[in-house]
Amino acid sequence: MIVGLPKEIKDNEYRVGLTPAGVRALTDAGHRVVVERSAGEGSGFEDSLYQRAGATMLDSADDVWAEGEMIVKVKEPIAPEYPRMREGQLLFTYLHLAPEPELTRQLLERKVTGVAYETITDRRGTLPLLTPMSEVAGRMAVQVGAHYLEKMAGGRGILLGGVPGVPAARVVILGGGVVGTNSAKIAVGMGAYVTIIDKNLDRLRELDDIFLSKISTLASSAYMIHDVISQADLIIGAVLVPGAAAPRLVTRNMLKDVPNGAVVVDVAVDQGGCFETTHATTHSKPTYYEEGVLHYGVANMPGAVPRTSTFALTNATLPYALKLANLDFTKAIKSDPGLKEGVNTYAGHCTYEAVSAAQGIEYTPIDEVIGTASATALR
Repeated sequence: MIVGLPKEIKDNEYRVGLTPAGVRALTDAGHRVVVERSAGEGSGFEDSLYQRAGATMLDSADDVWAEGEMIVKVKEPIAPEYPRMREGQLLFTYLHLAPEPELTRQLLERKVTGVAYETITDRRGTLPLLTPMSEVAGRMAVQVGAHYLEKMAGGRGILLGGVPGVPAARVVILGGGVVGTNSAKIAVGMGAYVTIIDKNLDRLRELDDIFLSKISTLASSAYMIHDVISQADLIIGAVLVPGAAAPRLVTRNMLKDVPNGAVVVDVAVDQGGCFETTHATTHSKPTYYEEGVLHYGVANMPGAVPRTSTFALTNATLPYALKLANLDFTKAIKSDPGLKEGVNTYAGHCTYEAVSAAQGIEYTPIDEVIGTASATALR
């Protein structure tokens, strides 16, 4: 298979879809890897490292997309990349389609096979390709929030951990999954008062055992969320419904009772955000105010620490990339039910139910589409 590795072009996105070690693994397996020049520089990988690993360097993204049978990326394609996608091409990347109807339309019309990192599952039902970036984003959310709480950055002028005789900041984390747990680790370590809200009581019990008396846990309800955020300095949105749009847990009316200069970091922004007032921002223009509350909604937070993020991500994605390349698409997904869960679009069909529900478009199970395609091929 010819595997293409283009440079990421989203605002201040410095991650790359394959390390030189990943390229070597693919070339050793007999595949050809074409890499856009300077694709890895943002993560500290010079072109010479890719060449040494067996890659062919190409001068432009157009060339990489034109040659690549499977395109390996980090972030979802954006408008300049749409014309480069073609029928039958396999796109292996984060897609986050639920809040992106235009990208979904482009993938369907161009009949691209879209395999989304964020919906692949493992035998335990967890999300192995989302986990590493959730870990990074969760830890970053607190350091970002601590920065924006500073007065010069637009916040209330509060030190997250306080000092003797002065209370620490109050941090509220909506969601006790991977993002929420990692946020809590950093916030507790910095000395903040931390409250985690989740609807899963068993998960709250686990968190209580992990953190003991260092955090408070609350069962989620609209009343409880409204009450606790009204006293918060930093609120972190860490809610995930795999493949679906994030639930809007905080309304504009609730936000009116949050102290002026408090900070919202909505890590769920990739899936539309869990605050009614959330919209996606960029590393160039990361913040805005709503109801006197500073919002940070950068949709590619881990891109700010690309070397850490690229290693963490590719450690998880490479085995799946090898499986897709070695077995070809149909055999690969038949051999791995969790990988099959990653297929969001195929042959012009939306094959992930949560995306179809979020956008009101027709859903077709991938097994039905593959069966139809196989029958057509036999004829």
